[in-house]
Amino acid sequence: MSPVDVTSEARRWWAAYALLRTGLARDVTFEVTGGRFTAVTANTVPGDAQRLPGVVLPGLANAHSHAFHRALRGRTHDGGGTFWTWRERMYAVAAQLDPDSYLALATATYAEMALAGVTAVGEFHYLHHAPGGMPYDDPNAMGEALRQAASDAGIRLTLLDTCYLAGGLSPAGHEALDDVQRRFGDGHADRWARRVADLNESAGMRVGVAVHSVRAVPRDQLGVVAEASAGRPLHVHLSEQPAENQSCEGFYGLTPTALLDGEGLLGRATTAIHATHLSEADIAMLGDTHTTACLCPTTERDLADGIGPARRLSHAGSPLSLGSDQHAVIDLLEEARALEMHERLGSLRRGRFSQDELLSAATRHECLGWLDAGRLEAGSRADLVAVRLDTPRTAGSAPGQIVLSATAADVDTVIVDGKAVVVGGQHQLGDVGGLLQEAIQPLWENS
Repeated sequence: MSPVDVTSEARRWWAAYALLRTGLARDVTFEVTGGRFTAVTANTVPGDAQRLPGVVLPGLANAHSHAFHRALRGRTHDGGGTFWTWRERMYAVAAQLDPDSYLALATATYAEMALAGVTAVGEFHYLHHAPGGMPYDDPNAMGEALRQAASDAGIRLTLLDTCYLAGGLSPAGHEALDDVQRRFGDGHADRWARRVADLNESAGMRVGVAVHSVRAVPRDQLGVVAEASAGRPLHVHLSEQPAENQSCEGFYGLTPTALLDGEGLLGRATTAIHATHLSEADIAMLGDTHTTACLCPTTERDLADGIGPARRLSHAGSPLSLGSDQHAVIDLLEEARALEMHERLGSLRRGRFSQDELLSAATRHECLGWLDAGRLEAGSRADLVAVRLDTPRTAGSAPGQIVLSATAADVDTVIVDGKAVVVGGQHQLGDVGGLLQEAIQPLWENS
């Protein structure tokens, strides 16, 4: 199956239900030309339009991904431990990848995202160089592999090239990169910025930047990242673990949030990933600067990270987005549902987020630099996801409540920029499970 070419051809789709900005609409026709919606009209008849099953949602935005972490699924549950012990196996996978094997793994991972309704992904990319830290002949070879992978999988990519300079932080100061981490680093933020400047955007890829964390980028290097971020999305892991807060406060006398704020890194173009262990002052800083908070509930629960203050962040003024992070699960509908369910566990109250708020978090393309996506309306990129209403999971669901009953397995059709990438639950590349198996199995043959 090949994606439909709509560069000049007009196309029409029709759905019995669609979740528009104005709420649930009936009998909706979507007209598309050149990859954009030219009209979205309710109360229509199908006519000669192609019919979509179930209820149509905007394309989903996976705001935080580490593609190579997909190789860890089902491989880290045999010994308990913490985030820090899980990280040892993550590093073991990272040490083996090269541009060819990363292309295979990322292509399959992004195809799995497409099957789940994801039309754009933010790749938090720090696997830059060859083992030992030697640059490839093309210093951006690993980033180019990710560009090709997203293109082959049929989704858009925001490559968040990540500055990673130190191996950790303790109250005594920053530590040197270890043997595996050397391939993450460029030695100095200026050298990182020069490499990032050589990355070119394309029709399907935006270039953003990231600070791995306050553990990995010393304070005197943060200004270089802030300067390089001008006009681009800026993402940063923030307070995922209490140990990060303790080390930062011990060395700098500031919380990670206050440190970033003091260096001018918070703001509307910034997304704080996790934002789990925050003080009330941290929450106020993030809200006052309108910094987006990206929660990754399935990862945060898998790694025993904790439950972030999502409702308080939203009330304070931080827009919310969602990511599948280490891909223990690739299902943005589950991430949205978990956002609400974690709040219920903490508050003993239901309905902490409206379904409109959950869908907004799952479709926040603007935090990835795609300002014209995530909406089913004329002028927007023609992304849509048709979710079936007749599966064992969704049968009987009210169409307007589908976000709280459906899973990735219920996605039938995915259109990205007017091109059909998934039809009838099948990806244009064919057997995605087989592609994943072929890419992942060699990484564990000697374990």
